Amino acid sequence: MERVDCVVIGAGVVGLALARHLALKGREVVVLEAEDRIGTGISSRNSEVIHAGIYYPTGSLKARLCVAGNRTLYAYCAARQVAHRRCGKLIVATDGDQVEALHHLKAKAEANGVGDLRWLSAAEALDLEPRLRCMAALLSPSTGIVDSHGLMRALCMDAEAAGAAVVLKSPVLGGRSTPAGLEVAVGGGDPMTLLAEQVYNCAGLGAQAVAQSFEGIRPEAVPPRHLSKGNYYSLAGPAPFSRLVYPIPAQGALGVHLTLDLAGQARFGPDVEWIDQESYEVDPRRADSFYAEVRKYWPGLPDGALQPAYAGIRPKLHGPGETAPDFLIQREADHGLPGLVNLFGIESPGLTACLALAEEAAL
Repeated sequence: MERVDCVVIGAGVVGLALARHLALKGREVVVLEAEDRIGTGISSRNSEVIHAGIYYPTGSLKARLCVAGNRTLYAYCAARQVAHRRCGKLIVATDGDQVEALHHLKAKAEANGVGDLRWLSAAEALDLEPRLRCMAALLSPSTGIVDSHGLMRALCMDAEAAGAAVVLKSPVLGGRSTPAGLEVAVGGGDPMTLLAEQVYNCAGLGAQAVAQSFEGIRPEAVPPRHLSKGNYYSLAGPAPFSRLVYPIPAQGALGVHLTLDLAGQARFGPDVEWIDQESYEVDPRRADSFYAEVRKYWPGLPDGALQPAYAGIRPKLHGPGETAPDFLIQREADHGLPGLVNLFGIESPGLTACLALAEEAAL
């Protein structure tokens, strides 16, 4: 049995950021990843947006860590030459009722510490994006995009350079608390048992299953898992806008928005599709509902222009119609096992907040 200071379960963007943080603090770290590559789950199937911190309840972990993470992530990407672009975002009101909602959104953002939002009239918004249709808009200059794979590679390289070991094809089979520490049983081609002072469960969609595999954890402490699939559709032809465009949020989602990749290609999504089992197939027919929504802010969207791109799955802690909870970081007082830290419900803005999340979660 090998003894280490820390085990991190899951080599997504949060797990890698946490491993880097711990290793730079001088801790001996082993990262266990069930797949054959880093970042194959949530971290590689999202909008790749660097969020400003506009939408989240004031005082929440999501708000606080997103605002802090935004600044930290831009600095990190610049220092490590991770491809990114501070392209900005327009949040648009397309009817009179939404103008008031836009004012409320600006006030919430300012309460969260986002101080750079700029109110635009319809004419000012059209000066920036001539193909746009809106009655008013908010410009978020600190919203951007990032190469999520490049970010994870940089985090992994930093962690390994500081002494961390990233072990692929190593699923966690279970664990238990002992007087000497937490025993972690690892499967794969070379099964082993690790004895760790601290274990960080950053398994994303598998976080609940990992937590339940630890003997002695209080069952009621493990929250239910709800899978919310988001489908994305790419735009045939050149992008109509140089900035991201988001509608007013509705029903707990950010709406069918337009994002850009670093090559300048436009894509629309995600939608919200509640599912029971993991599935990443994109149904071309679901794009039919996108056209009316997109044409509220881009009337020029041609028929048949949207093609299936990819899908991601959000690890929700709530079901349809329920209020979305905050990020959930559990420690011994929450679940009963010393040294175990569970991270549940790390959906958006987890990518933006990854470096701040790592600092928050580390013991």
